[in-house]
Amino acid sequence: MRIGVEVGGTFTDLVLIDASGVKVTKVPSTPAQPDEGAFNALQASGAPLTQVKDLSHGSTVATNAVLERKGFKTAFVTTGGFRDVLLLQRHGRRNIYDLEYQKPQSVVTRDSMFEVRERILADGTILQGLDEEQILSELIPAIRNGSYQAVAICFLNSYKNPSHEIKLRELIVQELPEVYVTLSSDITREFREYERASTTVLSAYVQPVMDRYIARFVERLKAKKFDGLFNVMQSNGGKLPAEAMRANAITALLSGPAAGVMGAVRQVARSGYKDIVTLDMGGTSADVCVVSGGRPQLTNEFEIDGLPVRVPVVDINTVGAGGGSIVWVDEGEMLRVGPQSAGAVPGPACYGRGGTLPTITDAHLVCNTIRAENFLGGKMAIDIEASKSSFSELASKFNMSLEEAADSAIRLSNSNIVRAIQVISTERGYDPRDSVLVPYGGAGPLHAAEVAEELGITTVVVPPNAGVLSAYGLLASDFVQYENFTQRGILNTDAADEIRNVFYGMKKRAIKKARSFGLNGDLELSLVVEMRFVGQAFEVPVELPIDRIDSIDSEEIRTLFEDMHQKLFFFGADEGKPVEYVSFRLGVTAPLEFIPQLISEKEELFEKQGATFFSRGTWEDGVILSRAAMAASEVIEGPAVLEDSTSTILVPRGWKAEKDKFDNLVMTFVGEVNG
Repeated sequence: MRIGVEVGGTFTDLVLIDASGVKVTKVPSTPAQPDEGAFNALQASGAPLTQVKDLSHGSTVATNAVLERKGFKTAFVTTGGFRDVLLLQRHGRRNIYDLEYQKPQSVVTRDSMFEVRERILADGTILQGLDEEQILSELIPAIRNGSYQAVAICFLNSYKNPSHEIKLRELIVQELPEVYVTLSSDITREFREYERASTTVLSAYVQPVMDRYIARFVERLKAKKFDGLFNVMQSNGGKLPAEAMRANAITALLSGPAAGVMGAVRQVARSGYKDIVTLDMGGTSADVCVVSGGRPQLTNEFEIDGLPVRVPVVDINTVGAGGGSIVWVDEGEMLRVGPQSAGAVPGPACYGRGGTLPTITDAHLVCNTIRAENFLGGKMAIDIEASKSSFSELASKFNMSLEEAADSAIRLSNSNIVRAIQVISTERGYDPRDSVLVPYGGAGPLHAAEVAEELGITTVVVPPNAGVLSAYGLLASDFVQYENFTQRGILNTDAADEIRNVFYGMKKRAIKKARSFGLNGDLELSLVVEMRFVGQAFEVPVELPIDRIDSIDSEEIRTLFEDMHQKLFFFGADEGKPVEYVSFRLGVTAPLEFIPQLISEKEELFEKQGATFFSRGTWEDGVILSRAAMAASEVIEGPAVLEDSTSTILVPRGWKAEKDKFDNLVMTFVGEVNG
C-alpha cells in the first residue's frame, strides 16, 4: 500500500494505491495547520497506516512561512563590509513607472545583519583569516542576546572555499547548540553574492519551520504505528527521505506544483507522450510547465515574494487563475480575474462558508459546465443560487446576462493561462504546437481544450483522477538531489579536461551526500554547464552527455552551446566570439524500483444524458456522462461534459474525446486550428 498526500491552498488530496486499485480522498485544507489537513485526509481514507509501505508528502509549509513572514527569527552573518547586501539587492526595478516602487523586503531586518572580519579571494585563497576572537566576544553574545533561533552564514567567495563558514558554524554550535545554522556553501555553491545570500537567508528562515513540522508529522505517524518510508517532495521534481529534508528545507518551496508535473509526466508517458505542456489549475492558481523528452525544464532562478532563490527547481510559471480566483472590476472599469483567491476559507460563494464574491468555480456553475449535484462526486453540498447571486452585480454593471458575465470571466481566465504558457514556451524557444496539453487539478480539464485551441495545440490528454494528480506525483517521483558549483573558464582546447575535473569533484561530493541521505542502490547522474559568450551577463544551460563525458571535446561542447543559444535567441554561431563556462549543476537520481500506475477510481456510473451548456457566448445542446462509463475506444464528440469524482472535463464543440487503454482521455481538435 502506497499513499501520497498533497496539501494545497484549498483542498488536501490523498491517493492510495494498493493491489485492489486506487482510492482517492479529498478534504478541505486547514491553512493554519497543514498537517491537520493531511491527517484528516488519512483518517477519511480509512487506510491502516500499519500496512502502508510508502507515504510521500508535499505541502505549502515552507512557502507559506515566507509569504506570511512566519519563519523563525534569523540572524545574517557575512564578510566585513557586505552587511547591506540584502538591502542593496540589484539596481533593476520591476515597475519602472511606479513612483512609489519599493524593493522586496528581506525576511531579515538590518539590525539582524552582522559582519565578521575575514576575507577569501575569488580563487579561494585566504587574504584574511577568520577573526575568532571577534566571534566569541561580539557575534555569539549578540546572537544569544537577540534570541535568534536561526543563523544564515554567507561569506564572500565561500562558494570557492567554504572553510571559514564551516569554522564559524563549529563555533556557534559549540556555544549555542540550540540554534539552527545554515551555510551558503551547503545550499548553493554559486557566485553572485546577493542571490546566494538571499537563498541562504530564506533557507535558514524556514529551516526550523520545516524541521519541527516534519518532526511533528513523524511523531503522529509513530503514534499510529506507521513504520514505512516517509518522504517529502522537493521543488526540483524529486523527493527525499523526511530526515534529509529536515536539513534541506529550501528545496521544499513550491514542491506541490512540481509533484503535479511529475505525476503528469509519468502517467501520459504510458500512452507514449513525452513532449507535453502541463496545466495544473487548482483552487488558487494555475501552474504551467514545459516538458521535453519526458523531462521537465529546470531553472536555477526563481523568486518568492520578490526574493531570489538560487536552487534548481522545475520551471513553472504561475498565474492567479484557479477555481477560487475572484472575478472583479479594476479602476479602469475592466473585468479582471485573480490573482486574489477566495481560498479554502471562505471559498467560492457556492461553498456556503461565507464567501460572496464571484469566482471561476461559481462561473462554471452558472454556465452549467459544473453540476452542483455531482461536485466532488456528490460528496460536497453546493449552493448554485449563491453562485448566481455573486455574479448579479457584475452582470448588471456590464449589461449582460448572468451566463454572459460568467462566460466572460472564464474566457478571461483562459487568456491568462495562455499568456503564462507562452512565457515558458515560445519566449524560451519551444513551440507549444509540437506538444500535447496535459491538464489536471480540479479545474484544469474544464479549461484545457479552449486554452489548447488558442495556442494551436491539437491534442489534450487528461489523466485519470486528474483532480488529485499532484498527490499521485508524490508516489511517482524519483529521489533527486542537486549539487551546484561555480568554476569559470574560457572554452579553449583545454577546457574539456577542466570541465571533466570539475565534474568528477562534484560527483564525489554529490554521491557522498546522497548516501548520507539514505539514497542507496544505483544512482543516475546528469550534468548541466551554464555557459555564455564573453561579455554577456546571463548564462545558457547546456546539458552534456554523461555517457560520453570522458571523450567529449571542447569543439563539441561549443556546438552544444551554440545550438542552445540559437534555440533561445535565434543567434548561435559567432566564430570570433570567445565562450566561457561559468557554473555547473550535477543531478543525482535514485530511480524508483516500482512506479505505481494511476487508474480511475471505481465510482458510481450514470448513463449519457442530454444537457445544455453556456459556452463561447451561447447556449449549446450537448451530452453529459460519467468518465468511468466510457468504454475503451469509445468516441464522444463535443459539446460534452465528462464527470469523475475529482474533476470535470469540458469537450467543446469541434473536439472529440476517446479513452485509451491506459485510462488516459485523449481529446483531439477536429476543427480549424488557431495559431
